Amino acid sequence: MPLWPFVLTFGVTSYGLTAPVLGRDELVTWDVVTRDTGHILATLHNVDAVHGAYYLLMHLWVSFFGDSVISMRLPSVFAASGAASVLSLIGKRLFGSRAGMLAGILFALVPAVSRYAQEVRSYALVILLVALATLLLLRVLDRPRSTWRWGAYAFTLVGLGLLHVIALSVVAAHACMLAAHARRDRSLWWKSALALLAVAASLVPVVLLSRSQVNVQLGWVPVPDGWALLSIWWDIFASGACAGALITLALLARSPRRAALLLCAVWAVLPPVLVWLASQGDVSYFRSVYLLFTVPAWALLAGAGLSAACRSWQAATALLAVLAVLSLYDQRQVRQPFDHDGPILQLPLDYRSAADLIRKRYRPGDAVVYDREHAWKLDTGVQYYLPRGLKMRDVFLQSAPREINQLYATDCTVPDLCLHGERRIWLLAHGAYPDPFNAINQGQASVLRNRYKPYWSQSVTGMTVTLLVRNDTP
Repeated sequence: MPLWPFVLTFGVTSYGLTAPVLGRDELVTWDVVTRDTGHILATLHNVDAVHGAYYLLMHLWVSFFGDSVISMRLPSVFAASGAASVLSLIGKRLFGSRAGMLAGILFALVPAVSRYAQEVRSYALVILLVALATLLLLRVLDRPRSTWRWGAYAFTLVGLGLLHVIALSVVAAHACMLAAHARRDRSLWWKSALALLAVAASLVPVVLLSRSQVNVQLGWVPVPDGWALLSIWWDIFASGACAGALITLALLARSPRRAALLLCAVWAVLPPVLVWLASQGDVSYFRSVYLLFTVPAWALLAGAGLSAACRSWQAATALLAVLAVLSLYDQRQVRQPFDHDGPILQLPLDYRSAADLIRKRYRPGDAVVYDREHAWKLDTGVQYYLPRGLKMRDVFLQSAPREINQLYATDCTVPDLCLHGERRIWLLAHGAYPDPFNAINQGQASVLRNRYKPYWSQSVTGMTVTLLVRNDTP
């Protein structure tokens, strides 16, 4: 049975895999994972420790399979597909075979699943590990005396914490399930306490290091108000229609075992509340992408509700078809060329088209100037889409991020000393400007304006690509 949800999810999530341009977060992943292991570890000491485990896994993957868009996004596709299979097993255990199958199918149809199954970040892997930890917990409850099962459950939670600490809030739902069974077996109290203590002890170093970096990484996230908590479901599902349909079906869920309903309900609802409460202080963690791991819980409840409402597969299939049609628009939206930077960036950047313009007109000896002041990772995005053999000196670059174990580059402080008499310089600026010199750092612009003139210029989405030639060029 788990095979069919895997195949369906793989088919849905891999469709249009290369359509969206790499977003900024994906470019950070590429930048970090293509460093050697020593430099990755040094970078994590300065920034992004919370993503360290994912970077190391992807570093290994890229070393074997390369850094193409398909290669880097494929692990997330496999993770989302695997999560659908695990989900069907959980659903079978809690609500019956048909409910489990329906839960896996409903999960595949959620636009947010496709969106983050095509993201070079850890979110799909987090969903997989949350589902796997829940399944392993159910297996533990079958044989509470099995040390191996407790170990597997604890090990999975450690892996989950290394990928995304916030996702460990799912343990609140697990605690409800353990409490329900502890009435019959009191040893579950101390066994679960030991397992969770071991998990916490394993994660302390990473949590402390991540905590020291949190203001740098999340300082831009606003403190959520009450409306943010109520409206976050549209963002979690990446579809208002899909959110409404699954929540409605979830309300129809029935089971003779209250613990099954309690597990899924707490898993679906409590983590957003806990994260919302934790975000009322100096640092906000309240982002919909951090709460994607609640989607499987809604799919489980919706699968149970659909199974209870439809006594035949024909009726259930008809409702699934209706849901697929309702979510079709949002499925198309998450595959738009610039969706991976929305809505964070008001003006998306078409690195792919900019690189293509340079590739067609490039000459050996060309140099480049990137507008790093107004567009973070503009340089990384263009460099990714340029042919690997096409090399241009970055005129005003003092230190590349990988050289200083950071995510940000630094520019030279005296621009006039950074020019080496290049005959042609490509200027890539954020936005569309009639005068490209007005779009960049004015110190750099002044130096360039005195020695170079625009020869050719073209705008692409979010950027202006200009070829500058030296003033003494005929």
